[in-house]
Amino acid sequence: MARRGGDWVYENNGGTCVAIAGADYCVVAADTRLSVGYNILTRDHSKICELAEKCVIASSGFQGDIKALQKNLSAKELRFFPYYAFNVLGGLDSEGKGCVYSYDAVGSYERTGYSAQGTGSTLIMPVLDNQLKSPSPLLVPARDAVTPLSESEAVDLVKDVFASATERDIYTGDKVEIVVINKAGTRREYIELRKD
Repeated sequence: MARRGGDWVYENNGGTCVAIAGADYCVVAADTRLSVGYNILTRDHSKICELAEKCVIASSGFQGDIKALQKNLSAKELRFFPYYAFNVLGGLDSEGKGCVYSYDAVGSYERTGYSAQGTGSTLIMPVLDNQLKSPSPLLVPARDAVTPLSESEAVDLVKDVFASATERDIYTGDKVEIVVINKAGTRREYIELRKD
């Protein structure tokens, strides 16, 4: 935390998280840069936490709150004030379909076909909107919010959007950690990004 004029304020430690749900898979990704202002604290910090066998959460924002949130979600504890964390939760639902929930700092959440949170999200969401065209969650009756891409196409799209965001967002970079969840289990891969 930083102190400004006698008040404690939260630091946004930057970073970007993305999740895409498919018919039988979910891809969740986040960069590995952890920074404060223009200072890079580490280039190898995982922003993804496994909550269950087929469910992970990726978070950006204030790292102290992110760690507290992840710990409390694992222990099913409650806290009565917001976490300064911007999250995407991804995995498989009870029917084996990919699902993504976006969850913001004030506790609002929504099931969607894809989501992006963090400092690079304003660069990534327009690309995802253009490429994925998920149905509106306001449609009645509700339709499945899964994307039409194959698993490998979704992974390629995640690589592309992170490469693009890294060029324009100084808080996103170094590596992208990609977690793919499907009926066979969970696998991780890492792709190098710009380091400047």
